[in-house]
Amino acid sequence: MWANVFRKHYWRTGKCKGCGQCCTHIYVKHFKHVLNDEKEFEKLQGLFSFYSGLKIIGKDELGLIFECKHLDAETKRCKIHFWRPPICRRYPQEELFAMGGTLSDDCGFKMEPIIPFKDVLNKIQKKEERKIKKIIRS
Repeated sequence: MWANVFRKHYWRTGKCKGCGQCCTHIYVKHFKHVLNDEKEFEKLQGLFSFYSGLKIIGKDELGLIFECKHLDAETKRCKIHFWRPPICRRYPQEELFAMGGTLSDDCGFKMEPIIPFKDVLNKIQKKEERKIKKIIRS
């Protein structure tokens, strides 16, 4: 039911441990594509304040790889935590997994799959059918 209501297939559980790993290897999706062009990134920095907080640290087949400028290198803590952007407040999001991303093993968050109600109901019905068949055989 929740998957249909919120159009999500995962439910976020856990809490942030403050390790900073999510701030050091970031892909940014702008509208429907992952940023992969430095010139497009420069234009976006002028249009949206969020992009000015990122610096490019690499590029691979998926796109540009960013690191947050607000991550304190020594403490691994966010220097603007109270004023952090909405994308950081919502981390991790289901889109991360749709793009092939994962959470680090040390991350305090977990993304648990939301099992559709019909699947749960089918499982219960099959279990009940097996019980009935077992009773009939006895």
